Amino acid sequence: MTREGALLVMIAVALALLAIGVIAWRRRTRRDAEIAAPFGELPEGAVAYARSSGLYVATTRHGEPLERLAIRGLGFRSRVEVTVTDRGVALDLTGQPRMFLPVERIAGTALATVAIDRVVEPGGLARVTWRAGDQLVDSYFRPQDSSARALRDDIAAVLPTTPTTPTGADV
Repeated sequence: MTREGALLVMIAVALALLAIGVIAWRRRTRRDAEIAAPFGELPEGAVAYARSSGLYVATTRHGEPLERLAIRGLGFRSRVEVTVTDRGVALDLTGQPRMFLPVERIAGTALATVAIDRVVEPGGLARVTWRAGDQLVDSYFRPQDSSARALRDDIAAVLPTTPTTPTGADV
């Protein structure tokens, strides 16, 4: 085979893999279309208790840390500023409108080690479990200016019964 022939084969394989990836992502976005990101501003009079910046890693179905959800605004990894208030948690992801999780939608918070393509030291990710309609989802954060434990504790402090979900095997 000539050099040009090998190059054409490699280009064809690359284009086929790219097409498969696009088709898979479109199927995933259709599958997750009923799940909506909680876009919204902070409520009037909300008091900010803590802020933490770092990386937003992913949002997954609860208990399935390797199954990314393709939710508009939460489908890709991004820088994030997390603001914990007395009424909930605000998420400011780069290039997205502000998202606000009211305390009523937050089911718990915990530490994790694995989420999608991110594996860190034990307890290096903060996981927030919240209700998206009638199902539970987990969002993972990697704080850079504080520890994941501090972010988890800040969020747990504003929850009515401060539920935390066990870390165990990173459920």
